[in-house]
This record gives sequence, structure tokens and C-alpha cells, in this order.
Amino acid sequence: MKTIHKPFEEKQSIELAIGTFIISTLLFIPYILSNGNAMVLVIAWPFALAGIIVNTIMFFHLMEKFIHLPQQRKDIGMKILILLSNIPIIFFYYLIVMKS
Repeated sequence: MKTIHKPFEEKQSIELAIGTFIISTLLFIPYILSNGNAMVLVIAWPFALAGIIVNTIMFFHLMEKFIHLPQQRKDIGMKILILLSNIPIIFFYYLIVMKS
């Protein structure tokens, strides 16, 4: 008997990844345009810390689902990759901020 593949319905991880990317970019642009104004960093730091915490919680949530829902691993794995795609982007922003 063939089993029907039901897609993984959770959408919050993609919304979180896109939201984190947009907000971090919107905080990064004024920093660059203001030639490294420290005031922007004062505003951005709490967001960065909250973003790290929330993204880490979502990552562990997705990993738990990945382990317990073997039929949906492909969908969950894609959501994990989308969530993790923010790491190199944020690291690139961090390198630019530290060099300026």
C-alpha cells in the first residue's frame, strides 16, 4: 500500500527567516549610510540578540520535527536550510560592521 505524502504545514519558520533577514538589512543599511554611527548599533544590538535566540529556538523545533516525522523530512529539511541561510548573510554584515 502506498502512503500519501502530506506536506509539512508549518509556515512560521520561513516567515521568521524572511522577517529576520528584512529587519537586519533595514538596520544594516542606516549603519552603512551613516558612516558607522554607533547609535544604530545601540538600536540593532537588542534585535540581533533576540534574533539569535528566536532563530535558535525555531531551529531546535524543526530538528525535533525532522527526527519525529520521517515522512516529511524533505519539507522540514528545506525549512531548516532556509532558516540557516541567514547565518552567512548576518556574518557578512558582522564583518562589514567590524571593519568600519
